[in-house]
Amino acid sequence: MSTLFNLSRLGALLTKEFIQMRRDRITFAMMLGVPLIQLLLFGYAINSDPKQLPAALVTMSSDHYSRAMVSALETTGYYRFTHVGVSASEADSLMAEGEVAFVVTIPSDFARRVDRNDYPQILIEADATDPAVASGAISTLGTVAQNALLRERGLEAAAQASAAGALQVVVHRRYNPEGISQYNVVPGLLGVILQMTMVMMTSIALTRETERGTMENLLAMPASPLEIMLGKIIPYLGVGAVQVVVVLGASSLLFGIPFVGSVWTLFAVILAFVLALVLLGYFISTVARTQMQALQLTFFFFLPSIMLSGFMFPFRGMPVWAQWIGEIFPITHFLRIVRALMLKGADLPEIAWETSILILFIFIYASVALVRFRRTLD
Repeated sequence: MSTLFNLSRLGALLTKEFIQMRRDRITFAMMLGVPLIQLLLFGYAINSDPKQLPAALVTMSSDHYSRAMVSALETTGYYRFTHVGVSASEADSLMAEGEVAFVVTIPSDFARRVDRNDYPQILIEADATDPAVASGAISTLGTVAQNALLRERGLEAAAQASAAGALQVVVHRRYNPEGISQYNVVPGLLGVILQMTMVMMTSIALTRETERGTMENLLAMPASPLEIMLGKIIPYLGVGAVQVVVVLGASSLLFGIPFVGSVWTLFAVILAFVLALVLLGYFISTVARTQMQALQLTFFFFLPSIMLSGFMFPFRGMPVWAQWIGEIFPITHFLRIVRALMLKGADLPEIAWETSILILFIFIYASVALVRFRRTLD
């Protein structure tokens, strides 16, 4: 028998590896699931040029010129007027809450100034917290609005050149007038860093005990599942606090990110977000049998959450089904809150809905983690 190479020995080793792969269902699912998720997300969900962006219309008249403006903006495919006839204060609240991306204001004397060739104006305010979302829609404004007004007035083609300057479109890029991408990316990095570290470190909490053989000692202690869970996750809350200080300090000192909201409100939201993450990691640790499986499940959660949360790609640029999937990740709601607080100066009522969803995640993850842990005791 050859000591260098033998087909029988190789066949036996291959058979053993295939049996082991079949038994490790989590790893096998990852091998098939991750490429499939990447294919679906990049092929269907990711879009860097979002269309059908929600907009609010502030106007005191319903003349045919105003209707022509609204129709022309909707025809571009970028604007979808979800709130029509609202007041200026209501539109401002809608933009602060993130309900609309644009506010179009048509003054009451618009039609009269058009008929008198008195340089009519329309005001379009854009939520520029994400410059990529607003840039495409803003670039089409001047030409589209001017052509729509010319068609409505019945001007001949030869007269279009002389009337080209009749309409003035005033654009205000709110919250980020310079269009600096760091203002959008750096606050989002706070959520990404916290998610990556909190879920990963907590997910190996119980699996490490199992692999080291200390789980029996832990279960023999006179402690309830709730006490064991709290003992595992509370230390990581301190780690998250250190990361928050580092990221916020760097965002201010290195990148000059403005902060116009309440610091204490931000800290309260971060605490809820970190608590939801460590509870999610604890739940993963009750499902995985080894640390490698825990890391694989963490990556399986991390990949779609980053792509569908609005961090890497515009959230409103994704199809509706992808947006619904993105809503099930805590980081999606946290990114909206932290950007609203840091860039918009949002008040607590304006972020109340997103905050309540984060709190709901806490109760859901804690409940399923305790249920799973009780099952492991059996």
